Amino acid sequence: MIKVKSVLKTLDKANFKRWDDFVNAHPDGTFFHLSGWKTVIEKAFGHKTYFLYTEYDGAITGVLPLVHVNSLLFGNNLVSSAFCVYGGIIAENEASYDLLDTEACRLAKQLGVDTLELRHRERKHPERPYKELYVTFRKHLEPDVETNMLAIPRKQRAMVRKGMEAGLTSTIDTDVERLHLAYSESVRNLGTPVFSKKYFRTLKDVFGGQCEVLSVEHNGKLIASVMNFYFRDEVLPYYGGGTDLARDLKGNDFMYWEVMRRAVEKGVKIFDYGRSKIGTGSYSFKKNWGFTPEPLFYEFYLVKATELPDINPLNPKYQLFIAAWKKLPLPISQFIGPFLSKDLG
Repeated sequence: MIKVKSVLKTLDKANFKRWDDFVNAHPDGTFFHLSGWKTVIEKAFGHKTYFLYTEYDGAITGVLPLVHVNSLLFGNNLVSSAFCVYGGIIAENEASYDLLDTEACRLAKQLGVDTLELRHRERKHPERPYKELYVTFRKHLEPDVETNMLAIPRKQRAMVRKGMEAGLTSTIDTDVERLHLAYSESVRNLGTPVFSKKYFRTLKDVFGGQCEVLSVEHNGKLIASVMNFYFRDEVLPYYGGGTDLARDLKGNDFMYWEVMRRAVEKGVKIFDYGRSKIGTGSYSFKKNWGFTPEPLFYEFYLVKATELPDINPLNPKYQLFIAAWKKLPLPISQFIGPFLSKDLG
């Protein structure tokens, strides 16, 4: 008998379904491993992607989505996956994993990048440096809505109820117009460049029902909005923000409760609050909901770089930029922001 060896291939459109079937079936698969990200990133940002997979005897045995982000301002890096909180290799066996990892390192050298970055939930390569910067927050949901409400710590639960008492309501939007308005205002206030409206439209177009926009209103006026990703039995509120009225009306507190409530009613079992930087406001906010932080292991293979990149708002060298950005008129930040954010993978 001739032994069939695993072969390495690059994803094309004809194999999107096979790729996604593998991701959906693999225990370590995430929404951010789905083939749709290839289309989203290429269409919205114009970055080159390398979606690699291994095949054994006609069946996919491992996948690795890679994005090449080459920026004069923020460096030249190969990332799995850029613009995503999770990534890295998922494989059925060690041989497939090693084949994909070896190819990623080879490709990183060939492209002449500064670093190869693989965004894992757990430590994969103890010999490689990783960022001790991000954590994620995930929690199992109970099947009963009120049980989940009572599981929220008392002070945070009071914030949610204040939003209810203020008369806030939630609705599902069919487009991204209000989402982009609320989100762009929030990130401008944080001193961060906003993504383009085209990016949000592309996410909605590509992922369809797996990508849902929930908006919060008060007497018909927009208060807050969030884009949620659904994957298997999980929901992940990913891009969210509030207008200037959100703080007083507890709009963000109410908004995330509404995401949770609606998810429970759909039978969703896991609420994934996504990543936060340790020591930031969003980190504290999520802990206040009773979620336990879990470390994320963003591991690096250094090619041209001699140290880990430090592109984040906590880096002191960005403080002047952040302070200036916060003062920009919203329309100007909405115009300029996408030219910068497309390289902040």
